Amino acid sequence: MTNPDIQQLTDQELLQRFKADNNSDWIGVLFDRYALLLLGMCMKYLKNEEDARDAVQQIFLKMLSDINKHEIQYFRAWIYQVTKNYCLMQLRQKHMKYKEEISDKHIGGMAADQEDKQVYQEKDILLENMGQAMNQLSPEQKICVELFYLQKKSYQEIADQTGYSLLQVKSYIQNGKRNLKLLLEKQQRANKS
Repeated sequence: MTNPDIQQLTDQELLQRFKADNNSDWIGVLFDRYALLLLGMCMKYLKNEEDARDAVQQIFLKMLSDINKHEIQYFRAWIYQVTKNYCLMQLRQKHMKYKEEISDKHIGGMAADQEDKQVYQEKDILLENMGQAMNQLSPEQKICVELFYLQKKSYQEIADQTGYSLLQVKSYIQNGKRNLKLLLEKQQRANKS
C-alpha cells in the first residue's frame, strides 16, 4: 500500500474501503495520518512517553475492533474522542489503584465500609434527583438529553431519529442541560432545609 494515490483518499473514502473489504491496510493509512496527533494527546493526558506510546498502540487495536460497530461521520473527531476516553480511563484506573492502596494502608475496614455506605447513599440520592429532574424537562429536551448523554448519539443521529433540525437538537440539549442543573440545585437546597 505504498501507492501515492492512497494518500490522496479522504478519511471517509478510506473508511468505506475498509468496510468494503476489511483490509486493515486502509485503517493503517488513516492511523498513520493521526498517529502523531494521538501521541501528543496521550502525552498531554498521561504525562509519560512510554505510557503514551503504549496507549497509541492500544487505541489502534481498539479502533480496528470497534470501527465496524460505529457509523463514523468524521473520523478525526471520532478518533480524538476514542483517544480522550481511553486516556481518561487509564487515569481513572491509576487513580482508583492509588486510592485503594492509600485506603488499605491508612483506613480501618469499618471506617472504609461506613464511607462507602455514605458515598453509595449520596449517589442514590443524586440518581433519584436526576430522574426526577429529567421528568420535569420538556419532552423535546428530555429525549435529546437522553439520546446525547446516555446513549452517546451524535447531533445528526438525534436529528435523524427525532425529526428535529440540527439547530433544534443543539438548542434542546443546551437548554435541557441548563434546566437540569437548575433543577438539581433546587432539589439540593430543598434537601438541605
